[in-house]
Amino acid sequence: MKAFQSLCRRLSRSPGSPAEPAPSAAFSASSCSWGRKKTVNPYGNVDQGKYSDLVQSVLSSRARAQTPESLFEEDALLYGPVSKGKPPERGGEAGAPQNWFPLFSPERGLSPHAASDPAIPLKIPLQRTVIPSVTRILQQTMTSEQLFYLERWKQRMILELGEDGFAEYTSNIFLQGKRFHKALESILSPQGNLKESDENLLESGYIESVQHILKDVSGVRAVESAVHHETLKYVGLLDCVAEYQGKLCVIDWKTSEKPKPFIRNTFDNPLQVVAYVGAINHDANYSFQVQCGLIVVAYKDGSPAHPHFMDAELCSQYWAKWLLRLEEYTKKEKKQNSQKPD
Repeated sequence: MKAFQSLCRRLSRSPGSPAEPAPSAAFSASSCSWGRKKTVNPYGNVDQGKYSDLVQSVLSSRARAQTPESLFEEDALLYGPVSKGKPPERGGEAGAPQNWFPLFSPERGLSPHAASDPAIPLKIPLQRTVIPSVTRILQQTMTSEQLFYLERWKQRMILELGEDGFAEYTSNIFLQGKRFHKALESILSPQGNLKESDENLLESGYIESVQHILKDVSGVRAVESAVHHETLKYVGLLDCVAEYQGKLCVIDWKTSEKPKPFIRNTFDNPLQVVAYVGAINHDANYSFQVQCGLIVVAYKDGSPAHPHFMDAELCSQYWAKWLLRLEEYTKKEKKQNSQKPD
């Protein structure tokens, strides 16, 4: 053993031997970086400032209940605002319709008192026919932007209520609107009394909501009555024709859970009203002529309804837009019919 140690000392002092011992090879993960790829932090390039508001809102309310509104707000923070694609341009919408037809009939006087008030308001039933209704025409010619917002509202409601809950919600809204119109029909009748079956609407607030409007309504000419534009070939069922503050109007009663203080909040309702105005003025069943429209938005909580009055000038502006929608519908129908097999 001593001989072996002596030999090692001699070898270490020999000229060909290095003065310092060679470093031992280390195989730890930290020193052997050449044998594997460098780990990249996937969050290294994330814009921290962009997400700071979201992180802070999550940490500040640990048990916050998620709602459709909060989910869409978080989506906006994560992915940015919804990109609103430019709606397809309607041919000729900037100008006049290709086939112009007057809103008012030159054969009838423009005075709202041209005909005496009927003792009983007209109530012409709507007949089943192949002629398109005003509602169908407006639904079939909605813009892509209108369809987008309608679908987004539907998805939000389904997210909150579920499929069955949303179906029940829409059914209840329809029934409430139907009962509301029936109650108004009873109030505006010559007897002017609510039926017992409609008295529960007083509790819902809709009738209370329109009380200040009803005080200015008189001279009812028609209630829940059908109209037919014999030249332009469309039909509809209007809510009411009466005088509002002394001016004969087509009155459209609407219900809403959200405030609609401006006429633009009523979407296509002005087009619906002027379509009825034009039909009355060219329908042989009506001897009078209407120049104005009124949209009344009633609220379930009983808060005062918003009246949106449309004078003759405003009706004429919406009439041009209605004619454009009618032309668009006609073109779509002709295209679909031409594609059907013989």
